[in-house]
Amino acid sequence: MTATVTAPMSAETQKFLRLGRIGFWGLWLLIPIWHLWLAPVGYGEAQDLRPSTLSTLVLLWLPLWLPMWGIIKGTAYTMAWANFIVMIYFLHSLTNLWVSQGLYFWLSVLELLLACLMFYGCTYYARNRGKELGLKIPKLKDDPVRKN
Repeated sequence: MTATVTAPMSAETQKFLRLGRIGFWGLWLLIPIWHLWLAPVGYGEAQDLRPSTLSTLVLLWLPLWLPMWGIIKGTAYTMAWANFIVMIYFLHSLTNLWVSQGLYFWLSVLELLLACLMFYGCTYYARNRGKELGLKIPKLKDDPVRKN
């Protein structure tokens, strides 16, 4: 098992790992900065730090903590399923692009760019690293259960 875990990583795979991490850490930093300081969401009249601002922050920032350890370690499996989480930010940014203007619009553009960068990097890192480690998903035609 140790031999497969220590398989050498190609320069291309390292590039995808860096791209995925840049996107991840960019989102990880952007969300609290955006929602606490730059443009906090205020429901109602007051624009101070309210429960609505904190709940928005928790709902948007908490999912990024789930894959953090695997992204730090460069685990191909974690990088693959982190793409499900990054879709939250992809959809959030597209929705904001549609309805926002000014600072919210530009923060949404940044969020979209970081989400795309993370998605691209994580997808191709997981694919390349999985091949390097000899991991693969069996094809349906090779499934022994389906062969009668």
